[in-house]
Amino acid sequence: MLSVDRLRVLHAIASHGSLSAAAEALHVTNSAVSQQLSKLEREVGQPLVERNGRGVRLTDAAELLVEHAARILSLVQRAEADLEAHRDHVTGHLRISGTPTAVRGILPQALNTLREAHPRLRVELFEEEPHETLLSMARGEVDLCMVIDWVGAPLALPEGMTRAPLMEDIGDIALPADHPLAHREILAIDEILDLPWISWSRGSICNDWLYDMIRSRGGEPNVIHNVEEHQTKLALIAAGIGAAVMPRLGRGPLPDGVRVVPVQPALVRQVYAFWRTDASRRPAIRACVRALREAAAAYDTRPVPV
Repeated sequence: MLSVDRLRVLHAIASHGSLSAAAEALHVTNSAVSQQLSKLEREVGQPLVERNGRGVRLTDAAELLVEHAARILSLVQRAEADLEAHRDHVTGHLRISGTPTAVRGILPQALNTLREAHPRLRVELFEEEPHETLLSMARGEVDLCMVIDWVGAPLALPEGMTRAPLMEDIGDIALPADHPLAHREILAIDEILDLPWISWSRGSICNDWLYDMIRSRGGEPNVIHNVEEHQTKLALIAAGIGAAVMPRLGRGPLPDGVRVVPVQPALVRQVYAFWRTDASRRPAIRACVRALREAAAAYDTRPVPV
């Protein structure tokens, strides 16, 4: 009889492309992965991997087995969820992935709520960018994800997911305090198209959104810097260098020399959680979604006073 744990190892190797990457994803040693793979090869009576440069390549037999493994692991997860639901106790291990601003703005309160209400639940948090979060969920490395996308530019979720909206987040324009637009009460969106932008990292969904938003209105983005951290953006703006779209969620206090001005029509991001539909009956998933919604409802996304 094939071992579910060994099938899980093979599935991880297929997803990550090497034994070491699979070991890291499964939080075990390389030796443990090699041992489980060797045992699985003995069980099926065929080699399952071949060396391929620095990684490995699955054999035809392994490719066939991986297809079955994905379905088997899905059924195992569904069975585990049903057992948890039958007990109706919020226990076990819950792995959450979230984008940085969502983690900073919502997760602290939600995790505190879960800790107080369900002390037998162990929660593990991973901070990741949206595309990384999607990959983590697709590979089965996390149980629940918190992501953010922009209205008009939704993320494509993996198949078999359930989604729960949490809140909307507004983006304002952060400017040097002595900029001619900085003391306006509100800006029209056409007034900001030609600003020198401090954008997000290249290749990120937020950077792509900024380009699309400006081009859809007939402009051409003047991006002078690409910066990942919001606090770094604010430091540059305080020094008089550029402007940025600054979401309110997780923003924190503004440094001296920076002012934020709202835009009309508003620049809106959607914040939501998603998880595998097969796991929807898990009490831990339901409890976490409730805690996230409570934390999101309590979060004040009005502009920070300047």
